[in-house]
Amino acid sequence: VYTDNGHRIVLTGGNLSPIGSYDDNTHGLGNHFGCDPLTGKELNPLWSHEISNIQDCPIQDPSCDFKVNPIRLQGTDHGDGWRFGSGPVYGNYAIYVSEDAS
Repeated sequence: VYTDNGHRIVLTGGNLSPIGSYDDNTHGLGNHFGCDPLTGKELNPLWSHEISNIQDCPIQDPSCDFKVNPIRLQGTDHGDGWRFGSGPVYGNYAIYVSEDAS
């Protein structure tokens, strides 16, 4: 949880930004770059996105030209934020929870 970003599940092998960071560089499943993650309240609908790929391009990095290389998302289920780019869907995702690991 940091600033105005929320993520339900962060992808293994990706970046987990520290608390207080405002770099829009954590990606996973159920993402939003414009919300209050502590209350679940949406602050700006432009920045919601369901599935993003692992990538490392913090918003403050001058070498990350989001008009040329947008944040890579899977599918088209996302807000209209100018840094987002629709992409292919690589599969289906499901979360299985059990008290028995076998």
